[in-house]
Amino acid sequence: MKDNLRTCVAWLRSKGATYADCRYVRREVESIQVTDQTVESLSRNLDVGVGIRVLANGAWGFAATAELTPASLRKTANLALQIAKASAIVKHEPVRLAEQEVFVDRYRSHCAIDPFTVSSDKKTGLLLQVTELLKKSKLVKTAEASMEFYKTNKIFVSTEWAEIEQEIIESGSGYQAVAFDGKEAQTRSYPNSHRGGVATLGWEYIESLDLLSHAERVREEAVALLKALPCPEQETSVIICAPQMALQVHESCGHPIELDRVLGTEISLAGGSFLTVDKLGAFQYGSKIVNLTADATLPGGLGTFGYDDEGVKAQRTPIVEQGRFVGYLTSRETAPVINQRSNGTMRADGFNRMPLIRMTNVSLEPGEWKLDELIKDTRSGVFLDLNKSWSIDDKRLNFQFGVEAAWEIKNGKLGQMYKNTVYTGMTPRFWNSCDAICDRDHWVVWGTPNCGKGEPMQTAHTGHGAAPSRFRNVKVGVKS
Repeated sequence: MKDNLRTCVAWLRSKGATYADCRYVRREVESIQVTDQTVESLSRNLDVGVGIRVLANGAWGFAATAELTPASLRKTANLALQIAKASAIVKHEPVRLAEQEVFVDRYRSHCAIDPFTVSSDKKTGLLLQVTELLKKSKLVKTAEASMEFYKTNKIFVSTEWAEIEQEIIESGSGYQAVAFDGKEAQTRSYPNSHRGGVATLGWEYIESLDLLSHAERVREEAVALLKALPCPEQETSVIICAPQMALQVHESCGHPIELDRVLGTEISLAGGSFLTVDKLGAFQYGSKIVNLTADATLPGGLGTFGYDDEGVKAQRTPIVEQGRFVGYLTSRETAPVINQRSNGTMRADGFNRMPLIRMTNVSLEPGEWKLDELIKDTRSGVFLDLNKSWSIDDKRLNFQFGVEAAWEIKNGKLGQMYKNTVYTGMTPRFWNSCDAICDRDHWVVWGTPNCGKGEPMQTAHTGHGAAPSRFRNVKVGVKS
């Protein structure tokens, strides 16, 4: 295959393409869904093909094929070239690519136990045990558990002589209990809501989740929520758990720093960004303790890889330093706008999509607090745990998040449980109200495997390191 890709880019070079790359992708996905002690689905899918991107006369062309013969690749390359030339007729400005180092390399993500070698019986057996434990209450009407595994092999070859091979393995699992008393339903999840936790690791990650040991707590909390009081409307201090902080970072920090959103070249699905280029280096995004990074080298992160889909090496980039906004997520095309080189964030959802700027592991760096000390230091407030719903405007400014469960904080202690809790805010005001972040002992890199962007929509896998954090003067209890 690599020889065929070399031949393809050589032909495009001979036809006058300014730049071209061929990207072979082989992706295997295994998915298991168990509901109420019944295996609902068990599937394994394979997707293989080549995407060819061509820059000619200052414009892009792209075409893809699942037929991997030399003749089909040549035909697809010619189609991409012709699309580029046609696009050039209506271009506003010619595309200019930032220079970069050219790599010939191989990369394999860390994986101690290949999940595709673990038997289906072992996987389904574990999920069946989980749902059995969750159903040991008559009030739990639905118990769902799932696992997902991904193995992606890529070969990237470009007219700049780059040749990069990658293998990336990802594993995830989670479950939820839905309790119902005839009037309302309440849900509790583990280890995170929205299908659990996912990491760029092997079966060892599933083992580390210790799924069975948390099932009883999840079940009892789902039932307890049925009798819990709604969170009273108030403006107070909140301590947000690490998984919810990960989603907060994703929505109010990760998406606004995508430079294509800022420039208005990719806004059709979810809008633009309030972080206009004049704010770079000058805008106070958060308080002095807020530090954010985008790090594609983070061990186990779902946004971790060796090279992006432009052949740019994975790297760590500062985004916010001591509250000040200092960096975007960039591509080779957008980076020259801010006089920089790409920091390697271009990724595509499969062989038949063009790469877009996507989050890597955009993380809130840890602080200095222990969680029990932070709760003890909080005279009055609310502890917020696990996402239930989210909404944010198309500039990533005004947001509203709902959580599965919350607890009153009174005189430095956790008190009564609240249900149906919602908190709202405006991004810069919210992050400037952050006055405490827990330390690295509480810091976890959470995976988000369902980040949507683009038209047609592409789904990306991203990661977010976070620890429980405190914010002052936040509106909570607003009815959704």
